[in-house]
Amino acid sequence: MRLSPKGVTGLKALLHVAAVLPLLWLPWAFETGRFSADPVPELLQYLGDWALRLLLLTLCISPLAKKLKSGALIKVRRLLGLWVFAYASLHLLVWLLLDLQLAWGQIGSEIVKRGFITLGMVSWVLLLLLAVTSTRGWQRRLGPRWQRLHNWVYLVALLIPIHFWWAVKSGWIEPVIYLALSLGLLGWRRDKLSRWWRTRTQARSAR
Repeated sequence: MRLSPKGVTGLKALLHVAAVLPLLWLPWAFETGRFSADPVPELLQYLGDWALRLLLLTLCISPLAKKLKSGALIKVRRLLGLWVFAYASLHLLVWLLLDLQLAWGQIGSEIVKRGFITLGMVSWVLLLLLAVTSTRGWQRRLGPRWQRLHNWVYLVALLIPIHFWWAVKSGWIEPVIYLALSLGLLGWRRDKLSRWWRTRTQARSAR
């Protein structure tokens, strides 16, 4: 299966539409009472869920491209990654603005004392670095280091499901399913991850 340039453009447009639809649903959901009288926790989970779903979809691109023998499919990976960052940033903003109302002392305390929030912040910082350096310009500037940096997405794929699991007060089945899917997608890359880890270990030993 080979995607033509027009096919790639069309797929990108379709993915943009699909990614924005959950946001367009929100005004209607609030208007029709789909959220409770205290919607902040539900909104936090909704946005976090979509960040995680899109992250898992992003990790599916390489296996799909290999299975379908369509290298052009890789061209949509950056688009999806930026949507992951967008949803994760909205998730963070809801927590900062609506949940803690920019009480910076409390925010700092929560990040330090609550493990799942620590994991969430580490994940967001890594996603920020990946989003900022996702352009071709940064790829040229960083050279071989660019791929090493972007391999940190695999750590994010592990941290976010754990963050979700620790965050929920009841109902562990959904986060376990997400964690299992993430581990499966990482397991598919076990050879690559092993090489990456060996390279990092050797680089540290050489210092």
